[in-house]
Amino acid sequence: MADRYLRLTGTAPGRFLTRRLGLPQPAPLLRWSAEHPELDGPVLRLTAGDPAPADGAPYGAVVLDATAVAEPAGLGAVHAALHPLVRSLAACGRIVVLGARIDPADPHQAAAQQALEGFTRSLGKEVGRGRTVQLVRLAPGADAGAALGFLLSPKSAYVSGQVIEVGPAASGAEAASRDRARVALVTGAARGIGEQVAATLARDGAHVVCLDVPRAADALAAVAARLGGSALPLDITAPDAGERIAAAAPGGLDVLVHNAGITRDRKLANMPADRWDPVLDVNLGSVLRTTDHLLKSGALNAHGRIVATASISGIAGNAGQTNYAASKAGVIGFVRALAAVPEVRERGITVNAVAPGFIETQMTAAVPLFIREAGRRMNSLGQGGLPVDVAETVAWLSAAASGGITGQVVRVCGQSLLGA
Repeated sequence: MADRYLRLTGTAPGRFLTRRLGLPQPAPLLRWSAEHPELDGPVLRLTAGDPAPADGAPYGAVVLDATAVAEPAGLGAVHAALHPLVRSLAACGRIVVLGARIDPADPHQAAAQQALEGFTRSLGKEVGRGRTVQLVRLAPGADAGAALGFLLSPKSAYVSGQVIEVGPAASGAEAASRDRARVALVTGAARGIGEQVAATLARDGAHVVCLDVPRAADALAAVAARLGGSALPLDITAPDAGERIAAAAPGGLDVLVHNAGITRDRKLANMPADRWDPVLDVNLGSVLRTTDHLLKSGALNAHGRIVATASISGIAGNAGQTNYAASKAGVIGFVRALAAVPEVRERGITVNAVAPGFIETQMTAAVPLFIREAGRRMNSLGQGGLPVDVAETVAWLSAAASGGITGQVVRVCGQSLLGA
């Protein structure tokens, strides 16, 4: 469903009216396209303590290295660097602060580096005009290239206020990806976010196995044919789902995207077991079972990527969704724990989650008008996201170059005002 309010604020009368009434004024977001693959304006790179340039140029992005800030007094250099630049950042521009991994043995360093999180989250709520702000924490020996490649591009249009930790990547992933076409499996691929994820991975060169329930077989086959992939009609909760997925990719999977999900909303007092159980089984149980099988059987290749779909509801909770929020919070717990398993790390496999906020889909189009409008506006960008925003984030986490990013939960929510 079209966002008529966003269109209104794009007109001169709409801007005047909303400004007089003190209403949000969301800016149209610059999203990636083949015709417009880069941000508008140059990228300025600074180290905390460097003098800010005085040219007032409309920078497309600013990257500030604050990894050496180890005392609260050093935060003054962060202020001094960014204070004069905020107003000269182009519309839909980016600010990325590079921080260091927090050292629990050094309380002063921990205080200073944790302060950067509050700083960047707050700045993301101030900058407006479609701009975003992120904090990237780097472990010793980590390369920020893959994270910056995504965050400094139009592909990250609906990602803001995030804290992303990057560690050293296992060697060999990018070389292995050049030897053959990567194979990706996407569940829930017949429509919506899953269809867009499949399309984006195919755009980036993967052969995509598209999975969805048998009743969606016709739509699934059409999606797979359009993308040059293959269709796998399958109930993901079936006892043999793991075996059938492995059989559909005889050379093994390089990317596993858990996107399938359902809702059965009601308040807990009115929620019988037949509305609770299916949500937990589809959204969480199937994720655990199929992942366990693919890892144990070796069907997930070395340097593989696992990306699961969580939700802002799993972080902040949502009335009427105790089942859904529990399942999505469970996904977050699973991702963080699995990423730390030694055998998984030794094989160079990364495990991450995306947590969408209000995304414009058939599901949100059915939400009552006033609730839908609140969902759209209650984030720093003042609008709903699109399925492609989730898909671009999944594609980034799925890339061979993203081997240093694991155990992360990246919210695709325009910096929702709900949740941390």
